Amino acid sequence: MKQIRTVDAVGHILCHDITQIVLGVTKDARFRKGHVITEEDIPVLLSLGKDHIYVWENDASKMHEDEAAAVLRDLCQNEYMEASKPKEGKIELKTTIDGVFYVNEERLNALDDLEDISIATLPQHFPVKAGTKLAGMRVIPLIIDRTKMDEAKRVAGTEPLLRVAPYKKWKVGVVTTGTEVFLGRIKDTFTPVLDAKLHKFGLQVDEHRFSDDVKEHIEAAIQELLDAGMDLILCTGGMSVDPDDMTPAAIKGVGAKIETYGAPVLPGAMFLLSYWEKDGRTVPILGLPGCVMFAPATVFDLFLPRLIAGEHLTRRDVRSRGVGGLCMNCKVCHYPRCAFGRS
Repeated sequence: MKQIRTVDAVGHILCHDITQIVLGVTKDARFRKGHVITEEDIPVLLSLGKDHIYVWENDASKMHEDEAAAVLRDLCQNEYMEASKPKEGKIELKTTIDGVFYVNEERLNALDDLEDISIATLPQHFPVKAGTKLAGMRVIPLIIDRTKMDEAKRVAGTEPLLRVAPYKKWKVGVVTTGTEVFLGRIKDTFTPVLDAKLHKFGLQVDEHRFSDDVKEHIEAAIQELLDAGMDLILCTGGMSVDPDDMTPAAIKGVGAKIETYGAPVLPGAMFLLSYWEKDGRTVPILGLPGCVMFAPATVFDLFLPRLIAGEHLTRRDVRSRGVGGLCMNCKVCHYPRCAFGRS
């Protein structure tokens, strides 16, 4: 940077903030570092006692923070995202759709490990709505060597670091098991909860079947939903280890491959994830534990958004959620804006 007379500063870029103090009114930066000085700014700067100021010396080997932030933006931005204009060297990305947020953690961490680079994002697999802020990025100094930004490009690779997967317009079927519900001894209070959760993602319960606790009857109900073209099937009831709880056996009986029966998540340890496949069609079939009916946030809330965003979840995806898989049972639930499900 260099010092020049303020009256000669039009078109130059400030290297530091300039504070304005008005007694009893304000004490704040009147001009921020990185500001490009205009003709109208000169009288204001002089009134602040700035006869000389420090400006950036334009050098082809250097890059201004706004330009550098734009480089980082281009490394991150993908479809369904919009970027803010640079402000004080920072650019933010927001999503234009509802969906699930994904970040290439390995490449982002490698990029953030470079000197003077800073990119911060939402957590992996975070469910977002249109307008949600996804990431903010900037370089630390006012000016940075172009060679550092070239290195950032090399480390980041050619594919965008961030992605938002939109929710699919799936048909959802529910099988409610339990002789007590089937015979009308008690009211089904589970399905309305599922319907409310699905509505958050633009879905609904499209088909609903009831079954007693006979394995073959549960199988038949699931098969009816498969034949009806459901894209996702949710089975409630009969998910414990009691001898008369036959839902897992019935899911296996229709030919579904069980990825996992059990999850290191509380609430939700008795969660079952499986896939039925035939003629190029794949349908997730979930066995939902009773906690989904009464707990605000459970294992179902962790994995439903990812499934309907088109992700094929595996045993590893479920079994690796132990760290962060304990719900704090807050009096007022703030999920997903909390630690539950984050690692």
